[in-house]
Amino acid sequence: MDSVNGVADSAVDGGAGSGGAGGPTVEWSVVPSAIGPLLLAATSAGLVTVAFHARPAVRDAALGQLRARLGAEPVEAPGSDRLAEAIRALAEYFAGERQDFGLRLDWSLTAGFQREALRELASGVPYGTVIGYGALAARVGRPDGAQAVGAAMGSNPLPVVVPCHRVVESDGGLGGFGGGLETKRQLLALEGVLPQPLF
Repeated sequence: MDSVNGVADSAVDGGAGSGGAGGPTVEWSVVPSAIGPLLLAATSAGLVTVAFHARPAVRDAALGQLRARLGAEPVEAPGSDRLAEAIRALAEYFAGERQDFGLRLDWSLTAGFQREALRELASGVPYGTVIGYGALAARVGRPDGAQAVGAAMGSNPLPVVVPCHRVVESDGGLGGFGGGLETKRQLLALEGVLPQPLF
């Protein structure tokens, strides 16, 4: 297992954890956070999904995507050993007590350029810093790939842990964010990049 800037890589080339003869198993739970409920899902290889705003409709859609893409029936498991470390790490992050996650990740929902960009983001853009879409594209060998980086960030299956909120426009604008711009502002404020709101 490699450690990349506090993010451990276990399924570097994909492949959800095997659950034996029945195929991979995916355990999930919804946990509270400072930015609203998060759905966390893990395989035996590691954390595979973080989904924002995990109210019933969003939760059901995320579980449907996991079912379709991993070929496994997700099992609700709030007391899961697979999820315990991620739940603790995220709680510490939102309390301002953790800057690196150090979690095992299952990269099987990513591929190609998206995986390259997300891995570079996880390893090379630490807490409290930001990078432009174009600069991140250049780091992975595609200096003209700012839009491709935007698409990769928009489909990041592991937001917060793989910090796509740290990718911004080169002119200082926030850019887009799958969890919504207010959520991006909150995460950047938590990390000290933006000022905390007055109220």
